[in-house]
Amino acid sequence: MPSKISFEILENILVLSENNKGWRKELNLVSWNGNAPKFDLRTWSPDHEKMGKGITLSNEEMKKLEEFFRNSAEKA
Repeated sequence: MPSKISFEILENILVLSENNKGWRKELNLVSWNGNAPKFDLRTWSPDHEKMGKGITLSNEEMKKLEEFFRNSAEKA
């Protein structure tokens, strides 16, 4: 039997989009199963009870992504 995944959204950072059913693609800071929080990008139901597939990023990974976008913007 699969174990239950627990999560706590510690900070809502950014809503990227919302569909006509109210599901939103969000960037949040989330603690999964009581672990240290990570940046999390995925779709969420309006009540945050259901979620779609997504990705999590450590602080180091998020910094690399920020640097990439910053450098790309400077070159444009």
